[in-house]
Amino acid sequence: MMKIIKKLLKYTAIFLLSLMTYLLIVTLLSFVSVNDGLVKSHKEIPIYILTNGVHTDIVLPLKSEHYDWTNQLKPEHTKAKDSTYQYAALGWGDKGFYLETPTWADLKASTALKAVSGLSSTAMHVTFYKDLKESNSCKKLQISSDNYKRLILFINESFQTKSGKFLKIETEAVYGKHDVFYEANGSYSLFYTCNSWANQALKAANQKAALWTISDSGIFRHYE
Repeated sequence: MMKIIKKLLKYTAIFLLSLMTYLLIVTLLSFVSVNDGLVKSHKEIPIYILTNGVHTDIVLPLKSEHYDWTNQLKPEHTKAKDSTYQYAALGWGDKGFYLETPTWADLKASTALKAVSGLSSTAMHVTFYKDLKESNSCKKLQISSDNYKRLILFINESFQTKSGKFLKIETEAVYGKHDVFYEANGSYSLFYTCNSWANQALKAANQKAALWTISDSGIFRHYE
């Protein structure tokens, strides 16, 4: 009996030590800023970073002289079917979490464990907006056309495609009348979350970002 107890205590100690190490690394690396010297370029295109307090979206103009997202991101795919939207907020994440957890009260342990394991599939969540107001949770960035092209490439590569078209997920599990889900590439895990994806998007566009982060605060602290 004592051997069993000792083993349990040993494994518990290893788990707690690993968890503390993970949290320490996550916190420290999120404070390290990258691309500080690369953002002083032509300010041609407005984009936004938007958080709901947990999850970060990258928000882009739906149409501009540089790119027309409506060729792929179609407002008619939403319940509202409103053609007057001006912006598309894009987020990447675990497919099961997105579709099975509309609120935190709906979160199941099985969904969470599968999400952090890196074994589940992912989805792109696109929310359309008519306008955006800057706030602590919505930051406006002005980027150059070259950096916007880099961002477009990163985002396009995050979508699964068939015959050059994004694959819409047929589901009623949308969050409102102005959002839609698409199949995505990549794997969600304890080390690469929805916020890690948004952080990588900013890196791809040569914008300020954390060296590594899993949280929205790890991104937004670099824009305070």
